[in-house]
Amino acid sequence: MPLFAWITVRCPGCVVSAALGIALLVGTPAWSQLAEPVRVADPAAGLKLEVSSELSAEDGMIVDSATHGLSLESLESMALLGNPSIQRAAALVRAARGAAVQAGLQPNPLVGIDFQQLGSDGRAEQYGVGFAQEIVQPRKLKLDRSIALHEANRRTQELIATRYRVLTDVRLAYVRALRAERQLKLTRELVEISEKGLAVASQLLRAGEISRGEVLQAEIEVETANILNQNALNERLAVWRALGAVVGQGPMTPQAISGDLEEAPQGLIFGESLSQLQSQSPEIASVLAKIDRARCRLQRELIEVQPNVTVEGLLNWRDNGIDGDADAGLVVALPVPIWNRNQGAICEARAELAAAQRELAQVELSLSQRLAPVFERYSNAAAQVSRYRNRILPRAAQTLELTRQSFEQGEVSFINLLAVQRTFANNQLAYLDALESVRLAEIEIAGLLLSGSLED
Repeated sequence: MPLFAWITVRCPGCVVSAALGIALLVGTPAWSQLAEPVRVADPAAGLKLEVSSELSAEDGMIVDSATHGLSLESLESMALLGNPSIQRAAALVRAARGAAVQAGLQPNPLVGIDFQQLGSDGRAEQYGVGFAQEIVQPRKLKLDRSIALHEANRRTQELIATRYRVLTDVRLAYVRALRAERQLKLTRELVEISEKGLAVASQLLRAGEISRGEVLQAEIEVETANILNQNALNERLAVWRALGAVVGQGPMTPQAISGDLEEAPQGLIFGESLSQLQSQSPEIASVLAKIDRARCRLQRELIEVQPNVTVEGLLNWRDNGIDGDADAGLVVALPVPIWNRNQGAICEARAELAAAQRELAQVELSLSQRLAPVFERYSNAAAQVSRYRNRILPRAAQTLELTRQSFEQGEVSFINLLAVQRTFANNQLAYLDALESVRLAEIEIAGLLLSGSLED
């Protein structure tokens, strides 16, 4: 809730009460005395301005006003249905399972009509039916199917990883949207505050209490606040456009969203987070499936040298060479592994297995490497949130109050009061940054460092 500090400046023949509003994130008990409306009047201009000053019930914290609107759960449901990366990964799983079915099938037999000795004027023509069948060893087919099933398992782990990526992207965008709403609210209040401050400065200038330079400084504060507000508007639009893409809806317009950034940091520990990451990561599960696939392929290549049997048969229902009687023929053949003993493919399979086993160690180290900077951001932001909540913002509020009192008594200049107000506003924005950083880092860690669902 906005909280407006007030000042009263005494000048010859008049009393100028000035409202310097400032939105508080953390308040102190002294600020609760400002709960009554404060009237600002310029007798010379007949200007009257009434500003209501209120303090948040939660120790002066700015709380999200959106209790109704899009929830995180609804956004996640939209993304799971609308994000094309999930459908793409699911289609690849179905394709891999189809390949596994195909891999275990025996080849089809060949059947044909056989005509021989044509043009012999009926003396030697043969008319028959021929057939051929390659009989693949059942163990080979079993291993072929096992290889394909391990590939399907790897695709399944990629589907799980894609689902993590989508949910993480949604949750990151959701937090950014919450932060954008609060930042926009804050910057709008800062614009209003700075404009009121400029009006007060003009009154004081006419009363001869401040110099023209101090009015110019107040004008600079107005322009700076407007820049911050415009940046917040642009950031809000960008966040919602990105959120729309993640949920598969296309660019979305800003709308009400429910939620609150004011959640205490989870107290994560690096060792526990790394252990959970390495035990649950679908990236590691995918590599394990690749290792199993490589082992099966090596076994398959080792038995490839064991020959398949090819059976060919011929049944002639008429053979003019033997007075038109019927006859038949049968051929059973198999390759003799003299030059080609599949040695190249066996070498390749062994190398692929070794590469897959090294990839497992690589991915485990990569997860540790990727977790390190994310956990650093989390630790820094968590410490900042605690310090802002418990020390910086309460002191900033007290400083602003004391400066206001000193200004009323003529002990500090209007420029000093503006500087304290600016410092207080900057601390609020920095606190928002820290809150956002904590939430984003927690989401990335909970999402097993998987994000970027729409990236190739």
